[in-house]
Amino acid sequence: QLQASGGGLVQAGGSLRLSCAASGRTSSNNAMSWFRQSPGKEREFVAGISWNGGSTHYADSVKGRFTISRDRVKNTVYLQMGSLKPEDTAVYLCARGLRSHPSTERQEYTAWGQGTLVTAPA
Repeated sequence: QLQASGGGLVQAGGSLRLSCAASGRTSSNNAMSWFRQSPGKEREFVAGISWNGGSTHYADSVKGRFTISRDRVKNTVYLQMGSLKPEDTAVYLCARGLRSHPSTERQEYTAWGQGTLVTAPA
């Protein structure tokens, strides 16, 4: 299971850190990623990290503002979000990948957390 937390209401320009804790099946050999979904929009890839944290990948819309990291001992993935914009408002979901390196494609992920809501009003 994947449990996401850390969402909330933050002013535009502010920061938040999301966490995704994995329980049960270990995710240490799998890529982990964050996606987000806004009402009426498709779920979109935000950021992904490889199994050992050695490589990361970001959507262009968040590059330079968000940082993904993972603690393999704690089996937890983080998303540090900065300079938040109103368009970042969404439910953020973490997901465990099929492979060791992240993909931007939803079908490459086998497990999803329940999501945590981030709201950054204008």
